[in-house]
Amino acid sequence: MAERPTARETLAVLADEATFAELPAPARNTRNARPDGPLGWPGYGASRARAAERTGEQESVVCGTARVGGVRAVLVAFEFGFLGGSLGERTGDLLEAAYAHARERRLPVVPLVATGGSRMQEGMLALTQLQRVARQSALTREAGLAQVAVLRDPTTGGGWATLGAGADVVLALPGAQVGFAGSRVRPADADPAAYTAEAQVAAGAADAVVRPEDLRGTLGRWLRLLTSPSRTPAPPPGPLGDTATLPATGWDAVRRARSRQRPRAGAYLDAYFTERVALGGDRCGGTDPDGMLCGFGSHEGRTIAYAAQTGTATRPAGYRTAARLIRLADRLGIPVLTLVDTPGAANDAEAERQGAGAAIADVFAAVASARTPVTTLVIGEGGSGGALALAAPGNTWATPDSYFSVIAPELAAAILKRPPREVEATADQLRIRPQDLVELGVIRGTVGP
Repeated sequence: MAERPTARETLAVLADEATFAELPAPARNTRNARPDGPLGWPGYGASRARAAERTGEQESVVCGTARVGGVRAVLVAFEFGFLGGSLGERTGDLLEAAYAHARERRLPVVPLVATGGSRMQEGMLALTQLQRVARQSALTREAGLAQVAVLRDPTTGGGWATLGAGADVVLALPGAQVGFAGSRVRPADADPAAYTAEAQVAAGAADAVVRPEDLRGTLGRWLRLLTSPSRTPAPPPGPLGDTATLPATGWDAVRRARSRQRPRAGAYLDAYFTERVALGGDRCGGTDPDGMLCGFGSHEGRTIAYAAQTGTATRPAGYRTAARLIRLADRLGIPVLTLVDTPGAANDAEAERQGAGAAIADVFAAVASARTPVTTLVIGEGGSGGALALAAPGNTWATPDSYFSVIAPELAAAILKRPPREVEATADQLRIRPQDLVELGVIRGTVGP
């Protein structure tokens, strides 16, 4: 097994050259300055001395400021060689000071986590440091500053449950052990594959696994995008598909929106952004990579967030990920672009078990309460409430090859007990064409003709 990089080696790899400056350590309180710690644990002082001699550090974290990809940030690197990167009272002092410095200087925070959990030799006093850390993270969030965690090997216990999972964006190194339960305390028959970075990404608890050689560039890109918000609302993207004319009939609008040749969300995002990074997962155990694309991108040199449906029935995890994206963008003052394209919300039994109604309600609430401007473009099918949830009231636009309807024409005809031959006429009666929606005041306008 390759030797685990130290905290300072990790900092040297990630920080721009000659930019790291260690923060001064706060004064020690009398209790954590005792020879064998606050509990008087026999031999604890000697263990700390050996750890200091072996690592060259005085505690399990190294805190400082540096530029990453040109963006200045507060970096908190755990030293696993110092008592397993465990958290004690002194660790809490250092972390609290680092987060306070970030707020004073308006800097994002990057925890580089590698920890086995709380320090047993300090008992409950060690465990309560998690409350201090959680408060510092919450205060930093309230201040509108981004937190991007990097999960190294291992990231377990309270360090994962606060600094790691509590960050706005979570990146992880391949194969890293990540989980609340460490290897020595989990059930003997537990599947070890569940406690990995890859498993956490698959479960929606982390955003991406990033190779070590790509980490500096990826982290720098995230920091640039999260700290460079656009000062104006997102303009709706220009049309890409069949936009020469508006649809002649309601059914023509449906037919064009359902065409396999029509551009989907990925094409619109690629044309709109010069670079973008993706949020992955709802932080509740789910992902919907085939139904919802969420993240941040650079448009004309400034950052805009996006939540884009892909033309499939959107799963509950997709809605929860979109709500997470909108709330994060709102905290950071970043405008949001949503792309509507779904026949409707997934309505199978599994979707109901996963809380489809609550997930859709969460997106409605996120859009309704957002202080940052939200812009919407309907690029294909706009099927019922599952589509409307992402639509910005008063700032929704549509492409000529799209429609927006209270329900699909086929389902409307079925509810009205009409024969299949009347589906096309029903589509006309629903007035679902883009020009109908403009006339009704449902959308602001169309892009294109």
